[in-house]
Amino acid sequence: QLSVLTVACEQTEVLLFDPISSKHIKTLSEAHEDCVNNIRFLDNRLFATCSDDTTIALWDLRKLNTKVCTLHGHTSWVKNIEYDTNTRLLVTSGFDGNVIIWDTNRCTEDGCPHKKFFHTRFLMRMRLTPDCSKMLISTSSGYLLILHDLDLNKTLEVGSYPILRARRTASSSDITSSSLSSPRAVGSPCHQNESGPLSEKQMSRSSQREGGSPRNSLEVLTPEVPGERDRGNCITSLQLHPKGWATLLRCSSNTDDQEWTCVYEFQEGAPVRPVSPRCSLRLTHCIEEANVGRGYIKELCFSPDGRMISSPHGFGIRLLGFDAHCSELVDCLPKEAGPLKEIRCLYSHNDVVLTTKFSPTHCQIASGCLSGRVSLYQPKF
Repeated sequence: QLSVLTVACEQTEVLLFDPISSKHIKTLSEAHEDCVNNIRFLDNRLFATCSDDTTIALWDLRKLNTKVCTLHGHTSWVKNIEYDTNTRLLVTSGFDGNVIIWDTNRCTEDGCPHKKFFHTRFLMRMRLTPDCSKMLISTSSGYLLILHDLDLNKTLEVGSYPILRARRTASSSDITSSSLSSPRAVGSPCHQNESGPLSEKQMSRSSQREGGSPRNSLEVLTPEVPGERDRGNCITSLQLHPKGWATLLRCSSNTDDQEWTCVYEFQEGAPVRPVSPRCSLRLTHCIEEANVGRGYIKELCFSPDGRMISSPHGFGIRLLGFDAHCSELVDCLPKEAGPLKEIRCLYSHNDVVLTTKFSPTHCQIASGCLSGRVSLYQPKF
């Protein structure tokens, strides 16, 4: 099995490296017609790239001179690619607010069948949980949307899905005391927001359910961010714990003068009656980030075992743990939200670091900065 590090570049390029030897393998100089934003491997040879040119491209490592196919369907910058291993469906999201499903089983040189699955305004990032049972969507207006018991074969239209609850996440055991609240309208550094993703009328009409969660039930949350109780925030980065226990968010204030990394644990159990809604996420850990590179999105990540977080921090990265011993999240859950512990800082860049990623197979971390430099680390503890 070939081990490859792929790098999405600000212009039109995709770079490929051997992560062990750091040797440059190949440059796809015209992979797209605009900035390349995200790369996702579907198996050990096929991968997809997405771009600000509104397209997604499929590539085969065995034949990199030409694309397998180009997928057209978005009308604005495409920012995220996910892959449902159960249905073998490709899932993409963009700044047009659309989440689109692609049937890669039926691809031709002209593309592959697709359909619009979901739409919301101010969409920033979209992720699937490791078991593909939930879809999480973050917005530049501070909302986090969760589609529970996910069914990608069912197209969703506004008002056609049951909405479980809409509320602010709690950081203590008092997670069942709030009632359904109307969306808050806030500004953001990325978009000027006029209203929430769904109207109060739609939420009230759609939340008249009891019992268990039906397929594609929508939960609308405004995650609590320390120090941001009275100010709006933009959820710029969204990641999932590799075991599906938690979600990891990077948030910036609406004035873009403060950033936080926050971990939210998924709460187990079926939702209760709407009169006492139960939030499915609980803030467990957080830390303030270096306010460097305002206006740029910094992508952070979990380690493959979920014990550490790698986060861009100024001109470097820092490794964070739930405690000083890098314990499992489930073994050190605090009663109230506590700080993430700084394990190690790594600096090798001369510009703002925008992304970082753990190797899924080796004790290795990669980081990339605004000027285009890629660094590889093999940390020792």
